[in-house]
Amino acid sequence: MSLLAPSLEAFFTERLITQRDSSPQTIASYRDTFRLLLAFGSKRTGKQPSQLAIDDLDAPLIGAFLNHLEVDRGNSARTRNNRLAAIHAFYKYAALRHPEHLATIGRVIAIPFKRYARNSVNYLSREEIDALLATPNRGNWHGRRDYALLVVAILTGLRVSELTGLRVGDVSLAAGAHVLAHGKGRKERAVTLTRETVAVLRGWLTERQGQPDDPLFPTRQGQPLSRDAVELLISKHATLAARDCPSLNAKRVTAHTLRHTNAMLLRAGGVDIATIALWLGHESTKTTSIYEHADPALKEQAIARTAPLGIKPGRYRPDDALLAFLDRL
Repeated sequence: MSLLAPSLEAFFTERLITQRDSSPQTIASYRDTFRLLLAFGSKRTGKQPSQLAIDDLDAPLIGAFLNHLEVDRGNSARTRNNRLAAIHAFYKYAALRHPEHLATIGRVIAIPFKRYARNSVNYLSREEIDALLATPNRGNWHGRRDYALLVVAILTGLRVSELTGLRVGDVSLAAGAHVLAHGKGRKERAVTLTRETVAVLRGWLTERQGQPDDPLFPTRQGQPLSRDAVELLISKHATLAARDCPSLNAKRVTAHTLRHTNAMLLRAGGVDIATIALWLGHESTKTTSIYEHADPALKEQAIARTAPLGIKPGRYRPDDALLAFLDRL
C-alpha cells in the first residue's frame, strides 16, 4: 500500500480514537468525508483507494472534490466546509509523519473555507407555541408523550440528539429540578427546569414508570425515539397547529426551531447572552450572538436610546396615514 492508507488508518485509530477520544459523531463525520474523497480520487486517478498516495490527493484534486460536493451532490457551503475541516485535520497529522510531502500538504491546508450567508433565526412566537402545544391529543398515550416532549424541547432548548438521548434517570424533579443533557463531544450539562416543565414531567414519569436507564421518550415498544421520528412528530403537530395559527404555514418547524425558540424566550426575559450560551451548551458566545440580532425588541430599545436630545424617545410615527403613504412613494 502507499503512504496514504497507513497514515489514514493511524489518523483514525491513533489520533482521533486513542489520543483525542473523539466522539462517535465526529468519527462518523470524518469517516464519511474520506469515503467520499477516496471514491472521488479513485475515479479521477484510475487507482484503487488503497493504492492512492498523498501526492495523488493534491490541492487541485481536493479543490475539484469540494466543487463536486456543491455542484454534483448539491451540498451547502456549510457542508463543504465541514468536509474540508476533516481533510485539513488529516493533512496536519500527515505533515508530522511525512515531512517529505510538506509541499503538497501545505497547499491543501491553504485551501480556504467558503464564506456563506447565514440564515435568519427561525423561531416561534408565543401564539405559535400555544397552537403547537394544543395539538397533541392528551387523551391517549402517544399524545401525552408528544406533549411532554414538545414542552421539554421548547422550555429547555435541548438539541434533538440530546432529546432522544434522555433517560429516565437524567431527570431530577427535587429541589433544583433539572435534566442532565448529554451534548456534543460527550459534554454533559444540567439544564434547569421551569415549574411548568416540572409539572408536565412529573405527570409523564408517573405514567412512564421506567427504569433509570430507560429512554424518557420511548416508542410503544420501549425503544428510544430516533432523530427522524422526533422531527416527524414535530412536523406533524406543526401542520395541525397551522390550521388554527396560519403564520405557522410560513415556517419550517423542526427540533432546531424549538431550540431557537427557547433561546428567544430567554432573551425576551432579559437573560444575558453568556448565560444563554451556557444554557444551550455553546462553546462560544459568538454562536449565541445570533439571538441578539434576531430580537426585534432589542432593536426597538436601541432606537429609543439613540433619539435626538429634546425629542420624546421612541420611533418616529407620522401623524397622518395619507402623508405616510405619499412619503413612501
